[in-house]
Amino acid sequence: MVKVLRSWLHRYFSDEQAVVLAVLLVLGFALVLTLGGMLAPVLTGLVLAFLMQGLVNGLERLKVPQVLAVWLVFTLFMGGLTVFLLVLMPLLWQQLSTLFNELPRMAAEWQSVFLLLPERYPNLITDAQVVQLIDSMRGEAGKFGQWALSFSLSSLPMLVSVMIYLVLVPILVFFFLKDREQIGQWFRGYLPRERALITQVAQEMNQQIANYIRGKFIEIIICGVVTYIAFAFLGLNYAALLALLVGLSVVVPYIGAVVVTVPVALIGLFQWGWSDQFLYLMVIYGIIQALDGNVLVPLLFSEAVNLHPVAIICAVLLFGGLWGFWGVFFAIPLATLFKAVINAWPRTEPVSA
Repeated sequence: MVKVLRSWLHRYFSDEQAVVLAVLLVLGFALVLTLGGMLAPVLTGLVLAFLMQGLVNGLERLKVPQVLAVWLVFTLFMGGLTVFLLVLMPLLWQQLSTLFNELPRMAAEWQSVFLLLPERYPNLITDAQVVQLIDSMRGEAGKFGQWALSFSLSSLPMLVSVMIYLVLVPILVFFFLKDREQIGQWFRGYLPRERALITQVAQEMNQQIANYIRGKFIEIIICGVVTYIAFAFLGLNYAALLALLVGLSVVVPYIGAVVVTVPVALIGLFQWGWSDQFLYLMVIYGIIQALDGNVLVPLLFSEAVNLHPVAIICAVLLFGGLWGFWGVFFAIPLATLFKAVINAWPRTEPVSA
């Protein structure tokens, strides 16, 4: 056993650059796992600056001075943040409050529908099964009500956290954009001089992750806006709230589109029943999903991440369990990082007996 372990270590860790890369990866993951909560504003600012760096680079290629390019992009970011806080957030909050008030009526309507099922389909479902289903629904509704109550009671600390984010994150974004070269030089100063492997992995990941994150952000915006326009044109209730869900659903490949179909169909059924309007809604929603998967995704992700669907699902489950929404959002880039490290990792042929 010792001989096998020694042979494995010799094959994969005989190169000192591989050891340095492994140490950096372990330290990075440990830092995020242990201090991620405290450093959340810094990580958020870093991600947002990474998203906007492409715009800064584009302006610099147009001969715009670096400081002016940073200020232009930062002004655009602050304008978008202001519109989100003053226009979109009140609309979303209003629709969410209306939905909470409508939940008891919706539950009563569903209960009446369920009670009719044993009469229509006596061979498939019984009265006892319907009663058990209704009791389970009431239990889940009670849990949801308790969660909503606790959420409202703890809203003051959350409000303080939001205010901290609103102050710190824009400041961090500005300095990450403005002083990226100085920060990069400071970080590289602590790396060993011989770092060809680290540079190779960093360059590959910088290109792939940048393209993926920026493309995914644009996809969220386009899908959300188009969905809101379509739902508002049809007169669907809670159009902004459902459009937000549809936009965020593109973060999780394969699963998000299936999951978000349920609330869209339920809201349509409650509003129109089995009518032509409901059919139009589902057809338009299907067209949006088809255009997203067959037109928008190939256009935005021309350099597609070559990962197997099983690897994508496993990455979503793993990193989503570790870091919640951000883990889900970065699941594919992190899986791509893991794959790039494996492909670039130096291997020494085992010594023959």
